[in-house]
Amino acid sequence: EVVATKRRRIDPEKEWEKLIKADIKLITPADQSYPQKLKELYDLPQVLYVKGELRAEDDFSVAIVGTRKISSYGKQITPRIAQELAEENITIVSGLALGVDSLAHYGALKTAGGRTIAVLGGGIDEASIYPSQNRFLVREIISGRGAIISEFPPGTAPIGFNFPQRNRIVSGLALAVLVVEAPLKSGALLTARNAVDQNRDVFGIPGSIFNPNSAGPHNLIKMGAKLVTSAGDILEELNLRKVNEFSASKKIIPDTKEEAEILKYLTYEPIHVDILTKKTNLTAQSINSTLTLMEMKGKVKNLGGLQYVLAY
Repeated sequence: EVVATKRRRIDPEKEWEKLIKADIKLITPADQSYPQKLKELYDLPQVLYVKGELRAEDDFSVAIVGTRKISSYGKQITPRIAQELAEENITIVSGLALGVDSLAHYGALKTAGGRTIAVLGGGIDEASIYPSQNRFLVREIISGRGAIISEFPPGTAPIGFNFPQRNRIVSGLALAVLVVEAPLKSGALLTARNAVDQNRDVFGIPGSIFNPNSAGPHNLIKMGAKLVTSAGDILEELNLRKVNEFSASKKIIPDTKEEAEILKYLTYEPIHVDILTKKTNLTAQSINSTLTLMEMKGKVKNLGGLQYVLAY
């Protein structure tokens, strides 16, 4: 009884209002925007908190992970490979930590149109962002360049226990995991182990035998991970050379000026017709008739309740 009286009452409506105010979306496996790769996991997250935008093309992604105590060699190779992959329309996934993670995110952002997803071990509200030094990086990511996600609700502190749980999402989102630099006891190697359990490919960057940070990748390579010296090695192994062609074929081309105006605001997140009316210079009648034609052409999908998304 004492515990019950001290337990904080939760008002669902107020919690929902907080999410809306913080521009945080809550999605479940039933939502269309929920990552398809995560649905393959037996321990998939039942809830994801999202800031930014998840897209269908993010299924073509590679996770890049490694130590926070990165060497000058790691500082050279990490953003280079991330950028090369992003130039091939591969989304870069990592954990926002200092060191390898941050450089992987920045490498993706160097590419025009490059996308990246950061998976956090705490809340994704601004006060909970960890490390706090990466708040600028977060703003870059969510401004149309990707998303930050977490299965932990806003306000959750980034305690150590959360990170092994977070790592399975990092690997689960991706087709493969690349370990750049990591000592033998490292969270990055836990991510690689998750990748093996999830039937994902694992890659390792070779380094100096005198550098403790090379011990992790070297051990992975001994156990069967593919040795990588360039993004091309990953693209060839995963047969991802055709991703650019796939992305081009999926690009929706407007047939009229009305379609072009509507496509400016349509994403894979549902948007109500009333909001489209406010955002565009079109009348409600014009929007409704154009959306009907676009649905017939397979360009958009009607989710019901006057909610529309881009068709996959």
